[in-house]
Amino acid sequence: MIRQQELRVDTRGRGIYSLSSDIDAIVGESGISAGICHVFIRHTSASLMLCENADPDVLRDLETFMSRQVPDGDPMFTHTAEGPDDMPAHVRSVLTQSDLNLPVQDGRCALGTWQGVFLWEHRHAPHRRRVLVTIQGE
Repeated sequence: MIRQQELRVDTRGRGIYSLSSDIDAIVGESGISAGICHVFIRHTSASLMLCENADPDVLRDLETFMSRQVPDGDPMFTHTAEGPDDMPAHVRSVLTQSDLNLPVQDGRCALGTWQGVFLWEHRHAPHRRRVLVTIQGE
């Protein structure tokens, strides 16, 4: 059996947004007890990650790290059509992930105790992001 649903996420701009409970709800409603949950973001300036969900310092530290590696307004970038965070957002999304595969066990995503699924918005302006969730199994 295959179930598919689009999740819409309104971001407030650059930051990390938890998707765990939304994805768990979609998996639970699917009726699939064992299989795979594929999560795909339909954008080139935001990404997905599987990360620690307990200590918010981890998420802040990730943003600090990425800001040093790919700073906004870096003069090496020529693609600035939508502002100084435009090309850095594309680089950030390429360095991270556009999709995740999560095991489904007993009708839930079988994540570790400290794992969560997050959308990482790389643009400063708010955006409505579309995430496609596909659950396949029995």
